[in-house]
Amino acid sequence: MNDKPIVNGKYLMYRGKPLVREKNGICYGSMSDKYVLFIAVMSEKKVRDVSVPDRVMIQIMPTDPNDKTPPKSAMKQGLFEAFDHGLIWLEKANKG
Repeated sequence: MNDKPIVNGKYLMYRGKPLVREKNGICYGSMSDKYVLFIAVMSEKKVRDVSVPDRVMIQIMPTDPNDKTPPKSAMKQGLFEAFDHGLIWLEKANKG
């Protein structure tokens, strides 16, 4: 039996594309595009008793399972820097 909740097609949207989080992974983008952005929080730090993302890996991944292009990836400090940089990569990848 599957214990995961079923999503009924309603996602948090950002700039017109779905933004989905599960544990320390975040996926941003539309599966109808050629690429999506995957963000993985690798470590966290405490700021005023709150855990915030510290080291974050970003990857541009193809949506076509037959596309053998290796993902473009990098490590960034903090979620803001990672998402900001990843959005630029994603826009360029989907235009090309």
